[in-house]
Amino acid sequence: MGSADGGKATMSDTALIEVLRRQEAELVFSGFDEAAAFAIGSAMRARGVGENLGIVCEIRFWNRLLFAAALPGSASANWQWAKRKVYAVERWGKSSYRALIENGRKREHPDEGADARDYALHGGSFPITVAGVGAVGAITVSGLPEIDDHRLVVDSICDHLGLDKAKYVLPQ
Repeated sequence: MGSADGGKATMSDTALIEVLRRQEAELVFSGFDEAAAFAIGSAMRARGVGENLGIVCEIRFWNRLLFAAALPGSASANWQWAKRKVYAVERWGKSSYRALIENGRKREHPDEGADARDYALHGGSFPITVAGVGAVGAITVSGLPEIDDHRLVVDSICDHLGLDKAKYVLPQ
């Protein structure tokens, strides 16, 4: 799926990238631990149950799983997607959705060694950034259209941090 202009960023993509960058710059934790992962993961799971969403949720430090949940309607392939989205966040240091948009919506990344079997340029994984430390892991959802995966993660982070979700809405 490419953009109408052959893969180059459009004006709407420029606005989208600006909001995605602001999300990443402002949705920052003062600290992050197992309790935070459980609270955010449980809230995502509860929302998924309440809205009958067939999703998987995964929260991890780069080297350790902190929370995982699979809801009815999800598939084993969702776990593979989640893993590949997390690898994209770790490799490029940005949300998997921003990585896609900045890559002209092309699914294959031009970086040498970026094998599509390992990295997914699809929305739904967002860096866990700790103030004064940097990105330490990712919060990921898989099972919805990619923009909705991304929104669910961002909404959940906003709720946890007590921030106004309306401030972080993506442009249409």
